[in-house]
Amino acid sequence: MLYGLPLWIFTSIIIWFPPKCPETNQLYLPTAIFLWGILILKTISGSSILTVHLSMLTEQSQTHKNREKIAAVTTIFRIISSIFALLLPLMVQSFLPDPENVKWWEPSGKIILSYIPYVGIGFTLFGLTAIIITFFSIDESFHDISTPFAEKKSFKSLFPQMTVPLKDKKYRKFLAVRLFNAMAGRILGVIVIPFLTYTLLFRGNSFYIYVLVSVTSKFIGFVIWRRILKKHAVIKTYTICILASAVSSLLDLIFLINNLPASFEIVLFIISIGTILGSMYGFGLFNPPLASALVYEAAENKREFTLDEAVSNISGAYFGLNSFILSIGQSISSLLIGFILTGANAENSTIITLTLSSMGIFYLISLYFLRKLKLKK
Repeated sequence: MLYGLPLWIFTSIIIWFPPKCPETNQLYLPTAIFLWGILILKTISGSSILTVHLSMLTEQSQTHKNREKIAAVTTIFRIISSIFALLLPLMVQSFLPDPENVKWWEPSGKIILSYIPYVGIGFTLFGLTAIIITFFSIDESFHDISTPFAEKKSFKSLFPQMTVPLKDKKYRKFLAVRLFNAMAGRILGVIVIPFLTYTLLFRGNSFYIYVLVSVTSKFIGFVIWRRILKKHAVIKTYTICILASAVSSLLDLIFLINNLPASFEIVLFIISIGTILGSMYGFGLFNPPLASALVYEAAENKREFTLDEAVSNISGAYFGLNSFILSIGQSISSLLIGFILTGANAENSTIITLTLSSMGIFYLISLYFLRKLKLKK
């Protein structure tokens, strides 16, 4: 877990201090190259930490009921972390004198550059603390006993093992679900503040409406999806959850209608974005148990090992590919949003609303692959 930590800390801090683009050239190549390079390194180092963490959970939870409990606890922590990650930037956004003009040379932009780096570095320190606590809380001394002369593997020898999950038809379908869900989720993460600013025209304390919607919808969604999951199979519940996200995303197309009453827009916003957030954070209840079940199904086919040995042997490759696919999905969405919102489009409410609603398309594609996935048990 510690191998990727130094690079992750460095990139998580340095990313807030890019070379500034000139006022007359907002497509300044050195700034773009800096951000591309740092994001690539940050993703690689972060994925190396996340992959180890996820694969350990699979090895430690050997029954479906236990996996659901772990997924529930993990989801609660994801919700809490998302609240803090949302609240602090929106606090900065709420006291900007002119939230529609936030270039670095403008007064609002200078405020953002003054405070947001501290927010980012603070989150990095929280992450560092959590990783160190996790590292010291895990006892893997049994490895030294069971494999005292473990053979060292070269980097080149790892590539054939990484292709194993790609040969698993069921796992490929699961990866497709994760890919398109990740694309949709990144769209909301990037677009929501421009949507509040340029479509709903939020100012000052109005931004806290989103904080309230976010907090309540995530916890309500968690309770609802947890109860449904207790009564139905994981894939059936997951299907309903994704369908709710898709319908709510397409509902945002109503915002394209001109001169809607402000009160109606607020209600529509609460219903649509609230449902999306409640469902999106409900995915955490389904993905880990589903991935673990698929890893165990694949491990059962390896007759030369015991089940535990087989799981330990392949879980890293399975979750490593899963982490890679998530990064790819987020990267594709980031690129698409970057191309779409270049120049004047960055402040165009119609373009922003259409981009936000496009989440529904990705959710429907995700749903298509999920419907084709069947578990043995």
